[in-house]
Amino acid sequence: MNNTSKTDTPKGDRIAKVLARAGVASRREAERMIEAGRVSVNGEQITSPALNVTDTDRISVDGKPLAEPEPPRMWLYHKPTGLVTTTRDEKGRGTIYDDLPADMPRVMSVGRLDLNSEGLLLLTNDGGIKRQLELPSTGWLRRYRVRVNGRPSEEALEPLRKGITIEGERFLPMSVTLDRQQGANAWLTIGLREGKNREIRRAMEAINLSVNRLIRISYGPFQLGELKQGEVEELRRKVVRDQLGLVLEDNTGTAAKKPKAVQHGSRKRPGKPRR
Repeated sequence: MNNTSKTDTPKGDRIAKVLARAGVASRREAERMIEAGRVSVNGEQITSPALNVTDTDRISVDGKPLAEPEPPRMWLYHKPTGLVTTTRDEKGRGTIYDDLPADMPRVMSVGRLDLNSEGLLLLTNDGGIKRQLELPSTGWLRRYRVRVNGRPSEEALEPLRKGITIEGERFLPMSVTLDRQQGANAWLTIGLREGKNREIRRAMEAINLSVNRLIRISYGPFQLGELKQGEVEELRRKVVRDQLGLVLEDNTGTAAKKPKAVQHGSRKRPGKPRR
């Protein structure tokens, strides 16, 4: 007699997770591709991501068989200003993907930096890793060097350290250090863990300061260091595995422990960027 019940967990993984792990797109983007009818499983078009697949299933995207997933990889990238962190832009602006070396595989950014912000972006070819590192529960500290127009006092910055509410939206406390006054501008070092849209710029506006330069200098354990604008540096697999606690051998992208601070992985010189 078959004792399998309807409540038993289906075998395999969700189709969107498999597509993300193969580097096709992030999990959310993969779900949209499925809903648009661009994905087939065993020769049949699917329109719902509520499907588990195994290694024996044949998956196609836009009529092309899904390639075997490459080993998970990660890179540090120094994003210049003037580029958007999307694969395409409806306004025709340049994207970070236009700037990456021509020999880079397909990658996704971990989080974003807006058009006028610069500094460290993490890139990965694995959608599972991307999702894991973006989860709010990860709580990684992002540190920024911020130049503002004005003469902020310690008293004026205190609301940011306690947590501020802007238009009904609560921002968690930030670490804020006033580094130096330079003419009409001041340099600050700011640390935050949320990464809401335009969080620093909005917070500064709330205390009557205007940001005119914003550079992300670290993301969790990874530092921008001396990486020049437009340069890409791949991290050694051992660094990713040991420092992030990610299980890379089975491509799951599962986080298991808090990272330790590191500077960089291997120092690979990037190929000539595409312009």
